[in-house]
Amino acid sequence: MKVQSIYNSNIVKRGLKFAADNGALFAATATLVFSAIRPAIILATPGTDKKNKQYAGTKSVASTLIGYLLMFGASKPIAKAVKNIDENPQKYLTAEAIKNLKAGEKTLAASKKYAFATQLFKLGLGFIIAAPKAILTCALIPPIMSKLFPQKEDNKQQSQGRVSLKQSTPAFTGLYERVTEKFSKGIAKEINTARVQKLADKFHNTRFEQHIISLTDMLATGAFIHSANKSKKIEQDRKKTLIYNSAIATGISVGGGYVIDSLTKKPTERFIEKFREANRGSKEIEKYVEGIRVAKPVLILGTLYYIFVPLISTFLADKFSKEK
Repeated sequence: MKVQSIYNSNIVKRGLKFAADNGALFAATATLVFSAIRPAIILATPGTDKKNKQYAGTKSVASTLIGYLLMFGASKPIAKAVKNIDENPQKYLTAEAIKNLKAGEKTLAASKKYAFATQLFKLGLGFIIAAPKAILTCALIPPIMSKLFPQKEDNKQQSQGRVSLKQSTPAFTGLYERVTEKFSKGIAKEINTARVQKLADKFHNTRFEQHIISLTDMLATGAFIHSANKSKKIEQDRKKTLIYNSAIATGISVGGGYVIDSLTKKPTERFIEKFREANRGSKEIEKYVEGIRVAKPVLILGTLYYIFVPLISTFLADKFSKEK
């Protein structure tokens, strides 16, 4: 049986298109996959206090769950709104905006300036949600902790009260379309401004995908540290370790992410060239290339944060908290 080339794989193409269309949800989904490994690595950290490991593992579970649910609900209409603009730019964008963002490319989709302008909203959504996600993560740690690691004296309390999530259905048919249409017009209105076009002109050739994702992680960590420090439900003697763990993990992941991104710059460009060659004539090629550029920092940071860093950050956080 012939193995399908990665350049022609339908699974890879769907994944890249998903990353291009909804980078924020792609990141949340990748996190969901990586998170299946992280708690196990944390709990396996040698020479570390058991309770501290339980808190760190619980924080990982809470962050992943609330992050995915928030992103799934918030990103869908934004992604659809931007897709409306992608498919019919003349309807939403001014002729001047199209000309400026097209920047001499054959199509608007091939323009890195246009990619920057639209990803500013798609990936930027993750930045907006970062603080609420961190606050909710902090609030969820105690109840999830009690479920994952129940204490004998709390067994009776564990059986009382269950949290149920109910899905609501739209009250009127077509509501979703009306909402996304309003979002499309609102986003297009911003893209039409000189401010956004100047940003696109200035930053389209930078690693803006990496910058947005890294800033989102740093904001989320800062918000979590603030919430954890103020929390009355997290055990006081465990707060310092939990805070150190979050700060160390994010610091190593973001710093390491930029190093790895730089080291893999040329291999990535070669991969894109081969991908273009293998899919010559495809109408979706620019979408796939955009997806590669979005997926790369997500996968690099995810691999670092959820697989390689947990062992180090959990161990160091435990040691630092005991020294002070």
